[in-house]
Amino acid sequence: MGVILASKSPRRRELLSMLGVDFEIVTGDTDETINKQLPLEDEIKRLSFEKAKAASVKVPKDDIIIAADTVVSLDGEVFGKPKDERDARRMLCELSGKTHKVITGVTVMSGDRRDTRAMVTDVTFRILTKTEIDEYVKTGDPMDKAGAYALQGISSIFVSGISGDHFNVYGLPLGMLSDMLRGFGIKILGENRESSNA
Repeated sequence: MGVILASKSPRRRELLSMLGVDFEIVTGDTDETINKQLPLEDEIKRLSFEKAKAASVKVPKDDIIIAADTVVSLDGEVFGKPKDERDARRMLCELSGKTHKVITGVTVMSGDRRDTRAMVTDVTFRILTKTEIDEYVKTGDPMDKAGAYALQGISSIFVSGISGDHFNVYGLPLGMLSDMLRGFGIKILGENRESSNA
């Protein structure tokens, strides 16, 4: 039985490594279109499940698959990865001086068994100047990130406050994921739960 991370994201790889879990990367193609008529949290959970399901056909049935999907939402509008530099500037201008939500759906599955959950974190941006936005977009950093920014990069200077799990903003809420993995018998950081009270 192996552990599979169904994500190409280097940030998610780094985060999962922090838990001391050995894993492989296996991904599949999925349609990431969000149905705006349905509750956003439900859709993000569904997308994480679709990613897990796409990877599951490539690995042994008893492998444990971890998949996640993250979006930024402001006043009901979903901010995915920007289409181009102009779109990145638009997103950052709209996020400037406001509080938005970062929603990550996570699925852990093995065979016919699965656990799918969502985590929401509120992130507040200070007011950004046009020069800051332009210079940041020139770096190319926002182009592969939901909401056109990343908490672990230089754009962290835009953030004035966070309410909730900050790892969720990185794309993988480690506290919630740890609990989910324990439910599948995975020890975190080599823990031995039976002897923890010894």
